[in-house]
Amino acid sequence: MLAYIIRRVFQSIVVLLVVGLVAFAMFRFVGDPIEQLLGQERTVQDVERLREALGLNDPFPVQYFDFLVRAVQGDFGISYRQSRPVAEIILERAPATLELALVSGLLALVVGIALGVFTAIRRDGWAANAIMSASLIGVSLPTFLIGILLIYVFGVQLRWLPTFGRGDVVDLGWWTTGFLTPSGLKSLILPSITLGLFQMTLIMRLVRSEMLEVLRQDYIRFARARGLSAKSVNFRHALKNTMVPVITVTGLQLGAIIAFAIITETVFQWPGVGLLFINAVQFVDIPVMAAYLMLISVMFVLINLIVDILYVWVDPRLRIDGRH
Repeated sequence: MLAYIIRRVFQSIVVLLVVGLVAFAMFRFVGDPIEQLLGQERTVQDVERLREALGLNDPFPVQYFDFLVRAVQGDFGISYRQSRPVAEIILERAPATLELALVSGLLALVVGIALGVFTAIRRDGWAANAIMSASLIGVSLPTFLIGILLIYVFGVQLRWLPTFGRGDVVDLGWWTTGFLTPSGLKSLILPSITLGLFQMTLIMRLVRSEMLEVLRQDYIRFARARGLSAKSVNFRHALKNTMVPVITVTGLQLGAIIAFAIITETVFQWPGVGLLFINAVQFVDIPVMAAYLMLISVMFVLINLIVDILYVWVDPRLRIDGRH
């Protein structure tokens, strides 16, 4: 088990190095940050002096190695646009994104699994059929369109919920949270539904499909023949054996919630790291863009590692043996 985890960690490090290399190489083609940093009255001497100060005259391998060394130490450089440490800017924006991702993830996970189990057990009922038909909305419509529709209905027409911003937040010193204010909680509703709806419907349909497959297995028929209650058969035996593929997809989707919050944050003007990245692209703020993509990559890699370890806990048949 330990050897397997060490090998997976090593593979994860290689993945992060490759992602960082690709991202850093791509940013060389998005534009010249000097154009954004200096005004129209700049001179050639000003341009050269700033390029030298930012290290843009160094060869690409030197720039990339320098970036990696500093990134490991938590130093992602200085923002070209704000002239502040990138790590400080991201720490300011991270609470907004993480709270939005937390609420969206819980919504997708809890509601998705519950509806998936319900539609599998009551697969011939009208309620299950109605839920499956409605789930096509979450699967088919793009995230930004769902957000616009929710804004129009609940913000413009009904005026029940705020349509942009984070609302009032409480500063805890190292964290700012909207969970402790009424306007903060209201502001979370629309963006969290928008962000979590696709993942919720995907998890629901996957749980239903896997649950139906498990319920047809011989050991389920045997459990019923022994006189076990429907609750015991459905939740103790069937649901547990359904969770292995569900964990895989759920882990990836929870990572996607953070990565793709960029669309939801843009639609609702949510002050998180996704909106920060959009602004960084507009102003060719390469340190911010590189830091954002590296952090997203780290999250995906960690989630995948946790998912691999959870396999063993959920299904003893997948315990690590000599083959690994």
